[in-house]
Amino acid sequence: MQATTPVDPRVLDAMLPFYLSRYGNPHSRTHLYGWESDAAVEEARARVASLVGADPREIFFTSGATECNNIAVKGVMRFYRDRRRHVVTTQTEHKCVLDSCRYLQQEGFEVTYLPVRPDGLVDVAQLADAIRPDTGLVSVMAVNNEIGVVQPLEEIGRICKEKGVPFHTDAAQALGKIPIDVNQMGIGLMSLSAHKIYGPKGVGALYLRRRPRIRVEPQMSGGGQERGIRSGTVPTPLVVGFGAACEIAAKEMDYDHRRASVLQQRLLDGIRGQVDDIVINGSMEHRYPGNLNLSFAYVEGESLLMGLKEVAVSSGSACTSASLEPSYVLRALGVEEDMAHTSIRFGIGRFTTEEEVDRAIELTVHQVKKLRDMSPLYEMAKAGIDLKSLSGVGEDISVNHVIVLSRQSASIVHLFTCQVASSQAGN
Repeated sequence: MQATTPVDPRVLDAMLPFYLSRYGNPHSRTHLYGWESDAAVEEARARVASLVGADPREIFFTSGATECNNIAVKGVMRFYRDRRRHVVTTQTEHKCVLDSCRYLQQEGFEVTYLPVRPDGLVDVAQLADAIRPDTGLVSVMAVNNEIGVVQPLEEIGRICKEKGVPFHTDAAQALGKIPIDVNQMGIGLMSLSAHKIYGPKGVGALYLRRRPRIRVEPQMSGGGQERGIRSGTVPTPLVVGFGAACEIAAKEMDYDHRRASVLQQRLLDGIRGQVDDIVINGSMEHRYPGNLNLSFAYVEGESLLMGLKEVAVSSGSACTSASLEPSYVLRALGVEEDMAHTSIRFGIGRFTTEEEVDRAIELTVHQVKKLRDMSPLYEMAKAGIDLKSLSGVGEDISVNHVIVLSRQSASIVHLFTCQVASSQAGN
């Protein structure tokens, strides 16, 4: 439920009239069709604002959280470029934030990429120390899309307010899942997405504080819609769906959270009760329960995924799932490369059933045991052999060492070392 969510049937019901009979352009101000679409857009804007404690005039509709993050990061820094040349963010942000920061670096801006602790949380004291007189923005994700950890937003917001720096948070994974109050948390800019909360794909919203006012340079030229922040015709059906999804989330957030917590515990207990050598990635205390990221020792992650095609799990974020590289988020937590390769992200949502959780447990346990039965490393670990002591060779040896494994029984592993031509010999 991190990559996306199904559209809630109630959301679809709200959207359908604006595809069929109420199809007017909300920017047409001379006839009924335009007026009713405009009224529907403004009602949806109010619903989005209400869910985060904002003024409706502070909500600007976009195509999604990626566009919001680009507007927030690039837009703020470019607007204040004459006196603000520095950004503070973390190493575990979404790719669109990190890539926007790298884009700014090419324009001469400076960026500090803060590390995170092993539990995935940022050190707020370190963040405070990183803020400089020319810092123009602090950007920290609210709920991480890969490991589900919830950052201390209120503390970060307080520090930013004290230092007079706008605080931006990518809240795509947080909206409708944890309580958000932009004023209490000191948030200046916030990126939101509809399809993470059972709304339609293709629409999001940027929260932009009015007092004290934060200005951004628009990233798209056009007709000046959304008060010039985001030009382009507002897609009325999608916006209406976003508003409906926010209204439902406001009513059912507590129930959804409690239910996800129960299902997460069921999933975790079911797997841990049958499989050992499992590591939970990210803080369990500060975590959204709909996200559970596990690493399975002695198992190759891609092979595990191939055996779990029936379950919609992933080895990282959806935007990087095609990459064979280990998750940069897990590497930032200090997870070793072999364990980072074995990580699986399980998502639990509003419509997840106990039967689906039990099926996920069954398939995961079966596949992990199957792969470990074929793993020489697992046999070596069970035999009490320290695998780390086998890595590396002395500096005075100019050949590569290969470990050849042959099992004579289920519990005995014989190790032989042979030499192969070194790379210096042209191999």
